[in-house]
Amino acid sequence: MFLAPVAHIAATIRIQDSRFQPEMSSTYQPVKCNPSCNCDDEQKQCTYHRRYAEMSSSSGVLGEDLVSFGNESELMPQRAVFGCENVEIGDLYNQRADGIMGLGRGRLSIMDQLVDKGFIGDSFSLCYGGMDVDGGAMVLGKITPPPDMVFSHSDPFRSPYYNIEMKEIHVAGKRLELPDGAFDGRHGTVLDSGTTYAYFRRDAFAAFRDAILSAVHFLKRIPGPDPNYNDICFTGAGRDVSQLPKIFPLVEMVFNNGKKLLLSPENYLFRHSKASGAYCLGIFPNSEPTTLLGGIVVQNTLVTYDRGNDRIGFLKTNCSELWRRVQFSGAPAPTPLVSPSKDTQMEIPSVLSPSGSPSNVLAGSFHVGFITFDMSISTTDSNLKSILKELTELISEELEVYNSQVCLLNVTSQEKYYLVRWGIFPAEPANYISNTIARSIILRLRDHRIQLPERFGNYKLMEWNAEPQRKLTSWQHHFLIMLVGSVTTLILSLSAIGIWLVHRQRRRQQTAYEPVGASIPERYLQPLQS
Repeated sequence: MFLAPVAHIAATIRIQDSRFQPEMSSTYQPVKCNPSCNCDDEQKQCTYHRRYAEMSSSSGVLGEDLVSFGNESELMPQRAVFGCENVEIGDLYNQRADGIMGLGRGRLSIMDQLVDKGFIGDSFSLCYGGMDVDGGAMVLGKITPPPDMVFSHSDPFRSPYYNIEMKEIHVAGKRLELPDGAFDGRHGTVLDSGTTYAYFRRDAFAAFRDAILSAVHFLKRIPGPDPNYNDICFTGAGRDVSQLPKIFPLVEMVFNNGKKLLLSPENYLFRHSKASGAYCLGIFPNSEPTTLLGGIVVQNTLVTYDRGNDRIGFLKTNCSELWRRVQFSGAPAPTPLVSPSKDTQMEIPSVLSPSGSPSNVLAGSFHVGFITFDMSISTTDSNLKSILKELTELISEELEVYNSQVCLLNVTSQEKYYLVRWGIFPAEPANYISNTIARSIILRLRDHRIQLPERFGNYKLMEWNAEPQRKLTSWQHHFLIMLVGSVTTLILSLSAIGIWLVHRQRRRQQTAYEPVGASIPERYLQPLQS
């Protein structure tokens, strides 16, 4: 069967295709209620609930089934856990989408599921079609980067979102006059394939808008298609999209490493829906000091999210023709490469814990054995035991781990608050925390993104540490070998003794019988009963 992994299949009528019916699939299995998940009212099946920035939400149950990636994919169908939706609100309902495919970082992301199982390398690529052109391509797994692809560093520890390091923007060859760090907010420059347009902080937007207006001062300004928004729109450019570069200026994004990505007009304009030959600016001011680049910026651009090497690559191309060239042309083009082995090691640079002191996150490749963090809680509730039990469930939900992985290690009563130490341990039967889950937990702890209800009073994350997987020392390893050898010798000795005793008993039983015709003592003779 075909099913979008981690997709929230709408239970309403506002979808494009027919609904997914679990009872019609012979390979579907519900994720049964267990201590590691939130359960439905009947305590039979695991549930999920997701909230999004635009205030929409999706909720339903968790299921597992075979996921197919299309007839032309080299990746064979794989089993994956996904959310089967039965309630949705907001834009998710209005957009009439069949579902959402999770490609971010997290336990339920299809990428993390496939990577953790060793089916693909830790990378994926997207290529969106351009203005008025459908089509495109998605590659799950590693590709061989084309030689002219430009890369920007992406720091997974800085932000849970995919980010790049953008230094400046040039319009018509001129640098926008902005202070240093204009595109270097808290999360860096965020690249979000699920967002349609781009958003700059206010001063950057004003500079970009003025530069575009100056370059096309000869075009007539008209109102936007929606009177509720103050869109910046132009008419007089004609309907031929291929002619837009002759009218609108080219834009360059400059990364910190000096590499440049050229943006054509279709990467910052969208077509006016109510006026022929008119276009509107697809860049908007952001109320927060964060730069967010949506899908419009990467139209007709192959974007490679090389998560394993902490970088994102860009290559201008015709996305609607890309897959055909990949399949049938001998020209250099990316092809899916399935990684033969599971990525079980990680590189964690030296970072600071929330207290400002160096954390125990070791530099170099190692397996994370467990993660600890301290939390101060100021509460007036006298029933501390029930609070801590509920906190365990909330923390597992916020960190996206199983309840069984969250352990209360210590509670210390201070003068005005409680100091609580928590531990995050590997999920059974693993003996270490996987690369992607460890990174996700560390990011949430570092950025203080554990959100608790107000009834818990004031709380604060004090310090966190990631401990490597414990390995046996040489004497422990030697002792273990000696112990195994001794136990093996003991078992063999007992087996030999048992075999000897059985053999001896059999010989005794054989000597108890007399030969035929031998005299029988009288005490063994019994009279016959008539």
